[in-house]
Amino acid sequence: MKNRVLITGASGFVGYHVVEEALNKGLEVFAAVRKSSDISHLKDFNIHFTYPNFGEIKSLVEDFSKNRYDYIIHLAGLTKAITEVEYNEVNAQYVQNIANAIIESGIAIKKLVLMSSLAAIGPLNTLNNLITENKTPNPVTTYGKSKLLGETLLQNFTQLDYTILRPTAVYGPRDKDMFIFFKQIAKGYELYIGKKEQNLSFIYVKDLAMASIKALNAPEKSIYLLTDGFTYNRADLAKQTKELLEIKTRTINIPLPIIKIIAGILGLYGSITNKASALNPEKINELVAKNWGCDISRSLNELNYEPQFSLKEGIQNTLIWYKNNNWL
Repeated sequence: MKNRVLITGASGFVGYHVVEEALNKGLEVFAAVRKSSDISHLKDFNIHFTYPNFGEIKSLVEDFSKNRYDYIIHLAGLTKAITEVEYNEVNAQYVQNIANAIIESGIAIKKLVLMSSLAAIGPLNTLNNLITENKTPNPVTTYGKSKLLGETLLQNFTQLDYTILRPTAVYGPRDKDMFIFFKQIAKGYELYIGKKEQNLSFIYVKDLAMASIKALNAPEKSIYLLTDGFTYNRADLAKQTKELLEIKTRTINIPLPIIKIIAGILGLYGSITNKASALNPEKINELVAKNWGCDISRSLNELNYEPQFSLKEGIQNTLIWYKNNNWL
């Protein structure tokens, strides 16, 4: 009999790829989605759909008791919101609800994997070092703080076996956030905030999906940073993209004060329309941070994680998907 895994946020960008990887590894997949979610892209997968309400422990207990999962991979979360309350409800309270429901349902979960974020511990203020799992958390956005709160709430459940994953910036087929960057490059514009040097890190979504499944067998109560294993300067992503597209771009360095004004206007507009913007005053803190470089030695050694895609290969696959699906 196959082991059963519940994947929350299965209809999302990362969720699609984790579902695919779980099936490839022989797991019976249950996809937790909202009834309003577009699941057309999942229709060809041999999976079960389920619709628990993560805001109600009773709903989760009913679902867990019925389906008796062996594993849970919790991907569902908010990357942009208007208020701190919204962030905390989805990125933290839902984690606590899942943990409580596991206990109340009495099911023998072998592992709960929480998809957190590098934003939960924040960047370094110097270019000379790398972030490790032992870094004192210092998130620079409400989003990061909510992901850290979710981690903290989970760690209070000492009777559960969990693994927390902290990926850096994720890109790949189906992504809409970094697509904005690739689209701008394709139009011939290379935009930067100011001129200060930065260290950045990235992870291709299929490597993240692979790590998510490997985490099901990780040591108990473990935490891992996930990148492709390299640190990049601020121009490397654009450089690789330009070479693959065989184009030249015009570089524009936008002064930070101007970006802050734009972000402030977008943030205000989002508050008025109740629709969160991808660029807001807080997001700037992450975009201009000095160092997001990571040491992934623990992931390599304990998780048996080995990135399969170089930055160039990942970008190439992503651009091909965008073109084939008429995004570019």
